[in-house]
This record gives sequence, structure tokens and C-alpha cells, in this order.
Amino acid sequence: MRHRSKRHSFEELLNAEKARIEAALESTDQGLQRELLELKLRRIETAFQIDDWVSSVGLQPPKKTQG
Repeated sequence: MRHRSKRHSFEELLNAEKARIEAALESTDQGLQRELLELKLRRIETAFQIDDWVSSVGLQPPKKTQG
């Protein structure tokens, strides 16, 4: 029987991927590969910002319209 591993939160997964990319960037010279890693890192930072915004207390649900 297979054991299920602990589920990781979205933030934990983003942090792990960010750390992996930052480590890869340390050993990657200028060029296309580095640019792609930097792009992925910017996307992860954007995902962090969106997650913070979506989970913020002040975020209001969409208003229902009467139709």
C-alpha cells in the first residue's frame, strides 16, 4: 500500500520552486537559459503577490447582480 505524502500549501510549493530557481541562477551564465530562469522567478513573485491579494481580509467577493 502506498503512503500519501503530506499535501503542501501553495506558498510552500512556490517557496520551494523559488529556491530551486535561485540556486540554478547562481550557476547559470548570461544567455537564453538565464533569461528563462529570471522570467520564471518574476512569475513566481507575481504569483506570491496575487496569492497575498486573493487571501487578504479586505478582498470583497463579487457583487451579485439581479437579472
